[in-house]
Amino acid sequence: MKSSRWYGYLAAGWATIFASAHFFWALGGKVGLDISAGQRLADERPGWFVAGGLWGVGCLCLIGASVALGLRRRGVDGRPWAFLKVLGWGIGGLLLFRGILVEVLLITGVAEVDGVSSAQKFWTLVLW
Repeated sequence: MKSSRWYGYLAAGWATIFASAHFFWALGGKVGLDISAGQRLADERPGWFVAGGLWGVGCLCLIGASVALGLRRRGVDGRPWAFLKVLGWGIGGLLLFRGILVEVLLITGVAEVDGVSSAQKFWTLVLW
């Protein structure tokens, strides 16, 4: 097996870990949620946050894991393969865009957001 195929497994595993954390929090788990989402959201858990920010993001992570596993296959032809490659590039581009515009701005202090603790900034940098 080529080493480049392992990147697909690695990406799928990482996305699955993130999905598991979000599902844990959506089901009522508390460990790490205050650092990830902020103390206010962790305490109040509004419905839009649980539905979109926890269940929704968890599902998106699982979709990302599926795309990563699909992209590790080589030599597959046809429209589904072409669509999967475009989807993979699109997801990668969106994550890069998010990382640059949100994470770097928060970490460098260019953008100040109320309620973002230093622990949130640290773990955001580490994980992203």
